[in-house]
Amino acid sequence: MATIDTAYNYYLSTYGKQSASRYDSHKKSELRNIYNTIVKINKDSPLYKIKHSGDVQKFAIDIKESTRVIKNVIASLSDAEEGIGNAFQKKIAVSSQEDVVSADFIGDNKESEETDSFLIEVKQLASSQVNLGNFLDKNNLSLKPGSYSFDLENTSSAFEFQFTVNSDDTNYTTQLKLANLISNADIGLKASVVEDQNNLSALQIESVSTGIAPDENFLFSIFPQGTRDSISAIDALGIDHVAQEAGNAVFLLDGIERSAYSNTFTINHAFELTLKGLSQEGDPAMIGFKTNADAMAENIQILVDSYNSILHTANKYSDSQHQSVKLYRDMSSTAFTFQNSLESMGLLVDDKGEISIDKALLTESVSEENAEEHLSVLNEFKNLLNTKANNASLDPMKYVDKIIVTYKNPGKTLVTPYITSIYSGMMMDRYC
Repeated sequence: MATIDTAYNYYLSTYGKQSASRYDSHKKSELRNIYNTIVKINKDSPLYKIKHSGDVQKFAIDIKESTRVIKNVIASLSDAEEGIGNAFQKKIAVSSQEDVVSADFIGDNKESEETDSFLIEVKQLASSQVNLGNFLDKNNLSLKPGSYSFDLENTSSAFEFQFTVNSDDTNYTTQLKLANLISNADIGLKASVVEDQNNLSALQIESVSTGIAPDENFLFSIFPQGTRDSISAIDALGIDHVAQEAGNAVFLLDGIERSAYSNTFTINHAFELTLKGLSQEGDPAMIGFKTNADAMAENIQILVDSYNSILHTANKYSDSQHQSVKLYRDMSSTAFTFQNSLESMGLLVDDKGEISIDKALLTESVSEENAEEHLSVLNEFKNLLNTKANNASLDPMKYVDKIIVTYKNPGKTLVTPYITSIYSGMMMDRYC
């Protein structure tokens, strides 16, 4: 397998399921500034080759993702109007029944002053459509060898699927072949083969989306094409059978019944709610805000966790990527710079640069009269950490082991913006 495939597979398996936040989108001016900065960095950088190593791509990706988390955390703490304490006074929503519904505040602090707490009682969760085929003997073959086809319609399009059954196939391999065919089609469906205790298997097809509009009868529908063989094949597989119909979430919001297509939705563009379970009759969950001291402590904890994470990344590769010590030094220097001030408010810096939190001391320090002084230090720490993370994000390859080929002629350098493809395309094969 090509090295570029290895890099992409690692990225997708490790980070592919993470949802993007609004801080991952940028204005044209911001992207232009990033590009210009990269050009400036590469203008004077030497020509080098990457040492072939089994984890150089993983290390570069981990650096990029760790710094992205840091920058997003800091961006979320900087949404408020600038001020010494505003960065850490971002409101945090809280639910009285986290097992039933969780809440995130996605508005700004000005909106929070105008937002009251509210009650929500979950009556029904949104559900997907599930088609479950017939359970067949895994080791036998219920279809005769040949080519078959069927049509699949969703709410917006129609698709034709064709598959072949070979003489050495079994019901299980045929079902598995169809599951891969449907899942890889990327049409909003996921398919899998399920088994029961009697060594029988069935093809299960489920919609990725949940909920259904009033004018819709289904999220997807399967029916055979008009040949006798295709009709008998679908009849044998049974994949046109709807085992679970799609349904909407139903809930009471301050006593008024509402519905939603998904179990995750927003209220007044201020709260993002995720329904997780059903409420006890007459026992709604209260959605409100954490106290200022608790919210500030949690925001600080999130920032500290993102900082510690990139130190863990550097230490993880210390044996295979010796230049990772540069990443460790760059990032840990942020904490060491403010060590005395941080420790006075309960952020304890150990000899490795990692930060642990004394919650009692932290809560006391952000609640007392001179909290503004402590928050000023935290803002300085946050800003320096953002600068370090941004520098690492722009050029993660400076932290991997490499061989310098030649330095550029001082004063006569040329712009080489496409050198960034070493990271962005992971063009590092065994011959470089």
